[in-house]
Amino acid sequence: MQFARKDILDMETLSVEEINLILDTAESMKEISQRPIKKVPTLRGKTVILFFYEPSTRTRMSFDIAAKRLSADSLSISASTSSLVKGETLLDTARNLEAMHPDIVILRHSRAGAPHFLAKHLKSSVINAGDGIHAHPTQALLDMMTVRQKRGTLEGLKIAIVGDISHSRVARSNCVGFTKMGSQVVVSGPPTMMPAGIEDLGVSVAPDIDTAIEGADIIMMLRIQKERQKGFLMATEREYCRFFGLTVERIRKAKPDVLVMHPGPMNRGVEIAPEVADGPYSIILDQVTNGVAVRMALLFLVAGGARHADVD
Repeated sequence: MQFARKDILDMETLSVEEINLILDTAESMKEISQRPIKKVPTLRGKTVILFFYEPSTRTRMSFDIAAKRLSADSLSISASTSSLVKGETLLDTARNLEAMHPDIVILRHSRAGAPHFLAKHLKSSVINAGDGIHAHPTQALLDMMTVRQKRGTLEGLKIAIVGDISHSRVARSNCVGFTKMGSQVVVSGPPTMMPAGIEDLGVSVAPDIDTAIEGADIIMMLRIQKERQKGFLMATEREYCRFFGLTVERIRKAKPDVLVMHPGPMNRGVEIAPEVADGPYSIILDQVTNGVAVRMALLFLVAGGARHADVD
């Protein structure tokens, strides 16, 4: 299959065939990171701009590493060091970026839809690294890659996503992505952190974590996103942990071979017990490893690498 998509903006617009191509390409890219010399000339001469309007560790680092492993030139811009602090609009920023002729722009922004806006005004490819509470497609793709590696398929699995669903772009993208690939997704969280109409994404809502994780193949825990809330939506973190925290005792309700995921950053002792995060069920660090491979695959595909490049 030829990958003709210019931008990666959300999971809704990606077809099943495109998702499979991305995951298959990421599998081939993963081997590069295991070589003694972790670099191939695939994207030599390409320029990648990392424009992060919000803080990030894993996503920003993995995109930067991905670009460097493919021999692309990458440079980073943050909101605090850009002309946005001087009042420049996103459109003017886009026009100035366009004038420098980058090949790919990676954008994380606090406003939902910002990457879509940028994509309309740039000839360069735009990859959404997270926009507000709307979407985080690259996280969903690395999560699906991790599950597919461990289970061999995404079809027919029960995925329980637990936590602050309302403020989580990761939850939304994973709901769309996993259901599109044939998984059954169940979400659970405090009523104050559950968005109205979430069922429209093809998922079911469980009233409590115990119901959600019963018989689950995968449990994905999410942190409370206090920075997006207008006040803490439960009385205390201890109360949250009591009702929605994943503990060793609670995890026994899931399948014996259940896998535990978390997009990070984790708040240990709140949404997830340290014994679970570091325990035999955890594939959290596998997610981080696969994040580099998925982002290498996306850079390769949107840059047209599949048409003329050699990954060897």
